[in-house]
Amino acid sequence: MKEIRNGKPELVAKKGSAGMVCAGIMSGTSLDGIDVAIVRRSKTGVEMLAFHSVPYPPEVRTALLEVSNCETHTREIARLNFLLPELYASAFLQTCKKGKIAAEDVEVIGCHGQTIYHEGTAVEYLGKKLTCTLQIGDGNVLAARTGRTVVSDFRPADMAAGGKGAPLVPFVDYLLFHDEDLTRVALNIGGIANISWLPAGLGPEEVVAFDTGPGNMVVDQLVAHYTQGKLMYDRDGAIAAEGLVYPEIVGELLTDEYFTQRPPKTAGREQYGTEFVKGLIGRGLSVEDTVATATYFTAAAIADGIARFAEGEENPPAEVIVAGGGVHNKTLMRFLRAELPESEVSRSEVHGVDADAKEAVAFAVLAAETLKGQPSNLPSATGAKRAVVLGKVCRG
Repeated sequence: MKEIRNGKPELVAKKGSAGMVCAGIMSGTSLDGIDVAIVRRSKTGVEMLAFHSVPYPPEVRTALLEVSNCETHTREIARLNFLLPELYASAFLQTCKKGKIAAEDVEVIGCHGQTIYHEGTAVEYLGKKLTCTLQIGDGNVLAARTGRTVVSDFRPADMAAGGKGAPLVPFVDYLLFHDEDLTRVALNIGGIANISWLPAGLGPEEVVAFDTGPGNMVVDQLVAHYTQGKLMYDRDGAIAAEGLVYPEIVGELLTDEYFTQRPPKTAGREQYGTEFVKGLIGRGLSVEDTVATATYFTAAAIADGIARFAEGEENPPAEVIVAGGGVHNKTLMRFLRAELPESEVSRSEVHGVDADAKEAVAFAVLAAETLKGQPSNLPSATGAKRAVVLGKVCRG
């Protein structure tokens, strides 16, 4: 399997013939819960050993929403910063039990933490121009509860080097999906949708990656609003399937300057949170039509990003490989195929990667790189001035 060393791919042997067992813990902007993947890294690839998802308790999800890009009390942030690693540790141990893996056999855990604020574009603040990000979930607590070495807080190192701190998954997208003959796009649809453009036969320094706009985030918020919290997402895209898409609204939403901004660029709850959703609700459409239009907007934004910045307009990718929770929304996938008629749109399982597990797998791989002292950001994706070692190491 290709490894990346200072921006160049090469084959290297892993420590021991069996490779390194590492875990990744991911909790994304959808705030739906905790994904844990345990994998074995070897010179022949990445082997999935176990995967498990644990939903956030409703009260924890509510508490996270109340500190995400909104006015809050520092006490609540501090408490959640110490509560989350307790939940992460429990999810990790459950995954070990499910996979019949001894926790002590896991050499390192990569924990993304929960993003509550991300500002990848520099702003003036108190006389300085700066970017910032905050993922909560203290690595020391997780290391103490699991007895494992933990790598956490991945994004600041890239931002300190001039990058936007995202996306970081393209490093792993290149390892998993790059092909010598076919140009591919790796698409992840979580709360936010993001792509990695993987040109055929070229090296990782050619990868273009960025957030295309909303993934599941807007639709999830709409469904929670209309059902008064009884439903948290549009299961199988059933609500959207009953509605009509208003193309003029989709077209209007796509005029936002974010979509013409060149990569690298990132999006989040700051753009597609409460205020954005209130604007959609205020248009006075039916529930079904609002959800259908928001769902199509997600697909159209993805296709627009590919066309504008991944050579998709003149040279559409042969394949678009989809992972993340959005693969379960049948209506979204149907809309996506309609927007990308010249590309084969498939789930990542076709390529041997569980669609729900990909981001957790990615942070397991990133943690292994950090433990070996190897850089794992792609400056072409994040805009950083140089490749850097990511994360902070907490010894178990």
